[in-house]
Amino acid sequence: MTENRARRKVRVGVVVSDSRDKTVTVVVPSASKHPRYDKIVRRTTKFHAHDEANDAHVGDTVRIMETRPLSKQKRWRVVEIVERAR
Repeated sequence: MTENRARRKVRVGVVVSDSRDKTVTVVVPSASKHPRYDKIVRRTTKFHAHDEANDAHVGDTVRIMETRPLSKQKRWRVVEIVERAR
């Protein structure tokens, strides 16, 4: 079972919403080079993550891990809070 968990995707992002019970919205930035213009294109993706303890708040940097579907939108869970907001 531990080998299976090692293959799960892990992302680091910033919490932008914590208004729902046991759920946070995390924005994860990504950067890639445009194939034709060779310019760095920055994008953000929003993930809805399960936060069992309601511990993460807006501005916190968190690590999230892919998991089984928990609801219609939640497929990620908060693993740890990397840095607290000031």
